Amino acid sequence: MAVSGSTHVAVLGGGNIGAAIARGLVAGGIASAPGITLTRRNEESLATLRSEGFDVTTDNVRAVRSAGLVILAVTPQQLNALLAEIKESVDGRRHTIVSVVSGATIAEIRRHLGTGVVVVRAMPNTAIAIRQSMTCLSTDRDAGEALSLVKKMFDALGRTLVVDETLMIPATALCACGIAFFLRAIRAASQGGIEIGFHAGDALLMAAQTALGAASLLVEGGNHPEGEVDRVTTPQGCTITGLNQMEHHGFSSALIKGIVTSAEKAAVLYAPKPAPPASAD
Repeated sequence: MAVSGSTHVAVLGGGNIGAAIARGLVAGGIASAPGITLTRRNEESLATLRSEGFDVTTDNVRAVRSAGLVILAVTPQQLNALLAEIKESVDGRRHTIVSVVSGATIAEIRRHLGTGVVVVRAMPNTAIAIRQSMTCLSTDRDAGEALSLVKKMFDALGRTLVVDETLMIPATALCACGIAFFLRAIRAASQGGIEIGFHAGDALLMAAQTALGAASLLVEGGNHPEGEVDRVTTPQGCTITGLNQMEHHGFSSALIKGIVTSAEKAAVLYAPKPAPPASAD
């Protein structure tokens, strides 16, 4: 199966991350807007997506039946009800299920939908809308063509890394939650810029572009961050003075603790309930 004009995509959950995925698929040329159906319980909340050319509906079953690739993008608390709703419409012979639901394992999803269904877990972040996501992928068995397809799709939307499923909750903390952590760091830097004399807009631009440059040095150059830090620190210089002041106030330890705490929370977001027993009929 290939995501093309002949393969419809259903995004069940047109909230922030679902909409970001849909927009990223279009921006990356992976699918057309009319070739993507997004669902939400409140149709009015889909008005903006409709105006962008997407197919929108409140009917999850219709969305699944029209699609070959089904992306689960609801909250962990909504997942079980969604799986029960679409169960009879999922066909293991033609559907690939991609779950971006925090904490829900492939085995738990398959327990609701059936053992023959191919399920790939993905953990992107909201930068997927501008094709700059860091997305971790996993599956619990040789998914072959399905995993290759999903990886190719997310490769067009940023960077991907295939990991063991046991690392998907840590990936949630580092990549999905992490984007908020780095945004807060940029915001703090811009506030420092205001205090030393820049207008708010200028300070934010300077902080954001500097953060982008720092990240690019690592991603494109493949260097370790401390090697790049050493390039800009000189004996008794202003950079090392500022870094040491931040560390005295717990900068690194606070960020590490935040990531660890987010991972602990992500581990308990989805509380699975047993799937209903199969009918004796």
